Amino acid sequence: AEVVYLRNPESRHQGAEMRKNVFEMFDDFQLIKRYRLDRAGIIFVTDLVRDVISPSTTRSNAIPAELKVVLMLRFLATGKMQQCSADDLGPSQPTISRVVMQTIMALTARHIVMRFIDFPTTPRVMQQKQTQFMQIAGFPRVVGALDGTHIKIIAPSINEDVYVNRKRYHSINTQVVFDAEYNILDVVPKWPGSTHDARIFTESGLNKLFETGLVPPGCHLLGDKGYPLRRWLLTPFSRTVTEAQINYNRAHRSTRSVVERGIGQWKRRFHILHSEIRYSPEKVCRIIMACAILHNICKKRNIPSPPTLENRDDGDEDGDESTPASTRDATGHRQHLQSFILGTDVNFMYKCAQ
Repeated sequence: AEVVYLRNPESRHQGAEMRKNVFEMFDDFQLIKRYRLDRAGIIFVTDLVRDVISPSTTRSNAIPAELKVVLMLRFLATGKMQQCSADDLGPSQPTISRVVMQTIMALTARHIVMRFIDFPTTPRVMQQKQTQFMQIAGFPRVVGALDGTHIKIIAPSINEDVYVNRKRYHSINTQVVFDAEYNILDVVPKWPGSTHDARIFTESGLNKLFETGLVPPGCHLLGDKGYPLRRWLLTPFSRTVTEAQINYNRAHRSTRSVVERGIGQWKRRFHILHSEIRYSPEKVCRIIMACAILHNICKKRNIPSPPTLENRDDGDEDGDESTPASTRDATGHRQHLQSFILGTDVNFMYKCAQ
């Protein structure tokens, strides 16, 4: 792999650029702090996109693939294109902006997305997910926790009004599913901010996976009350009357909090998701997807997330408490689960997690 270079500040006005090796300047701790990946991780990501972003010329001032990846990582980590320039990495700011988006587009190619964000459907993996969730609060058969989060964007020039969310700022409403270890299992980063969470879910590929039976029967997603109740998408009781319902809601809340903490981890790691992203909605969707892919790469490589005082996202619960007739079967299923949350059938709960 090529080394990643920083330009020597003393050579700013010289004809030839003298550069320093970033990997020699920073140890892994410093690399993670600045770029969210260690040396091996940066090289790993570079290898994913090398064939697409490597310069086609052999000119001495061509930007190597590693440097393009470092520029992208710095932008996603800080949310500030100006920070990339302030770091004196060599290229001008217009060049940085161009290569950052080129690298993001390469990283979000379909085959890379499918490699790192792919909702599991095999019984063995599903059983593993269920066991991990079961250990949180005893909620059986859960394979993922679902929520939506709003990513702030600059006002688009086309259809500006549909991007205004209920908190009155422009955003992309992003659906995301986490497992119990804070890996992203599914992400849908394409809907304008005014779109309701329930509609995003209903039209998602994840919904089709469950509806068509591609996901093994008996697997549950947990969502807040803004989502439609299904046999496999369980929401809390809007009114609790019995002890069983109270215990169900308590276990549901504890288990579903995984997605709130997961979103918090994701946004802490990539501050661009906290910023107002100043790109078109189409490019913002690619940026969000790139952050999801990189988050999962960090998890798989055991890269720690940056320290912070707060682990939870603000949440984007819409609070739609309507109960259409189509949910009656799911309501009965939810009622049936109450006794197991109470622990009255330990053998059943154990089997659910196997």
